[in-house]
Amino acid sequence: MDPANQPGMIAGQLQADGYAILHEALPASVIEQLQKDLDDDFAATPFGTGMFYGERTKRFGRLLRRSAATQCLVLHPVIQDVVSQILGPWCDRIQLNTTQAISVHPGAPSQLPHRDQDMWQADFGKREYLVNVMWPLTSFTERNGGTRIWPQSHGCHALSAFADADFISPELSPGSALLFLGSTLHGAGENASAQERRGIVIGYSLGWLKPYENPWLAYPPEIAKTFPPALSALAGYVQHRPNLGNFEGQCPSVLLGDYKGEPLGAIDALRPDQMQQASAFAHGRSG
Repeated sequence: MDPANQPGMIAGQLQADGYAILHEALPASVIEQLQKDLDDDFAATPFGTGMFYGERTKRFGRLLRRSAATQCLVLHPVIQDVVSQILGPWCDRIQLNTTQAISVHPGAPSQLPHRDQDMWQADFGKREYLVNVMWPLTSFTERNGGTRIWPQSHGCHALSAFADADFISPELSPGSALLFLGSTLHGAGENASAQERRGIVIGYSLGWLKPYENPWLAYPPEIAKTFPPALSALAGYVQHRPNLGNFEGQCPSVLLGDYKGEPLGAIDALRPDQMQQASAFAHGRSG
């Protein structure tokens, strides 16, 4: 592996600058398959409504059921390692926040610079809530509206103002990936070219947050049953201790087995410290 693509190196760059680039993360054949699988969806999807989503921009989600090749992006081992290093200290489990395809058409103006963590009303500057990964389906350039990044605008600096012109527009080829934190100021650029700029964003967030994309509607049990266990867990079919996201008091992964609707008994899913407290209380009561 290229030393620049080592998980520790990428995580360090994210923590220092708010963004990092994973070069040649996937073979071109995977991206070509995604393009082929999603081409009809790009054609059929209407343009957005509103100044934020963009009226010359198309967006759609549920990518894991639109193209099996999306699994290569979501479960990329280096990215999984990096996300765990960044988010792992703040949660019991990591979840998928979104799988979204984006097409910025010629004439699209630049997007409002924003931080994706602002979708939650949280205590910013002390922890990270989200890691995004932008995968180009077509080459990203400043001219065609490639993602703009404001370096070092993350973390505690997210509480400060940044000049509109202080961005960079990394040039990216299909197969590479742009990682940036939920606290990093960013936005799509103006597409001054004659071609669409297409990309996919895969977002990972702390497992105790409400995700941007409703996973159980995007991937109901009959779809999630076809996923490998690691993917179904990311898509919401697992509990986050203590007892968050349960189904009838049990892990929602029960829906991916032979469950027929019979009554279930609730089963504790507690953190170790909570288990100790419950055990000490039970022993003290019995004594």
